[in-house]
Amino acid sequence: MSGPSWTERLFGGFRKTSEKLTENLSGIVTKAKLDDAQLDEIEDALILSDLGPRAAARIRESLAEERFERGLDDTAIREAVAAEVAAILRPVAKPLQIVAFPRPQVILVIGVNGSGKTTTIAKLAHLFQEQDYSVMLAAGDTFRAAAIGQLSVWAERIGVPVIKGPEGGDPASIVFDAVKAATDKGIDVLIVDTAGRLQNKRELMDELAKIRRVLGRLNPEAPHDVVLVLDATNGQNALQQIETFRDVAGVTGLVMTKLDGTARGGVLVAAAEQYGLPIHAIGVGEKIDDLRPFDAELVARVIAGVA
Repeated sequence: MSGPSWTERLFGGFRKTSEKLTENLSGIVTKAKLDDAQLDEIEDALILSDLGPRAAARIRESLAEERFERGLDDTAIREAVAAEVAAILRPVAKPLQIVAFPRPQVILVIGVNGSGKTTTIAKLAHLFQEQDYSVMLAAGDTFRAAAIGQLSVWAERIGVPVIKGPEGGDPASIVFDAVKAATDKGIDVLIVDTAGRLQNKRELMDELAKIRRVLGRLNPEAPHDVVLVLDATNGQNALQQIETFRDVAGVTGLVMTKLDGTARGGVLVAAAEQYGLPIHAIGVGEKIDDLRPFDAELVARVIAGVA
């Protein structure tokens, strides 16, 4: 028996967000046109649902101008919210494209420990395998033996090679070896795990700068992508991480994980409105195929509870 579809899993993942939003929006509407008091309530409801003040203000503005031809009720409001959320998300829904020439395309993956970074790397690798790309992993998070071990287990499970060194080893030399190996083998995609400690930003910056220098010597275009993995359950704290890592690491895109039943899914909208960084994929569970390219229309409707 096959399990739930991706749409069903998304519904499950965003259930609390859409329930919270529906609950916050219900009963607001009593008149044919929204008045200021109702618009205030809707704006508050959106902020309470983690969509962030900027997105909430933008949605409020568009609702103020909306002519509700088919009458005004909770459903009409949610439909209008869905349309606005989709407008915010559409420009950032950009799957990771493998376009590097010469190969490999080097993707640095960063994120704080506990964000699901290592698991996300495996899921991304699996996604690329499904598209018939060959993949190699590099265990550049040498700070934690657990990270090296975990990445090795995943690599074996999905059948991809992994380049690793000793705990406490030099990440840049592992990345150097990995790029050489991937080039020799004609690998399409090299995904590099990196240390996730933010407590000492200077150290992390130095480490990433060194990795970049080494990559640059081998291929001036590399890294082609710097992907930040965010744990949606962190809510507003996830936005803080975008801010920090964007400055420290030159983030080029996001993957949002753990959208599996928390009430924080709205943070996707806040991130899109505030930072405009591409959202490459979202994860709604622990299984290997629980990460998929980000579909703005579908997610917008799921968040607003009208899909």
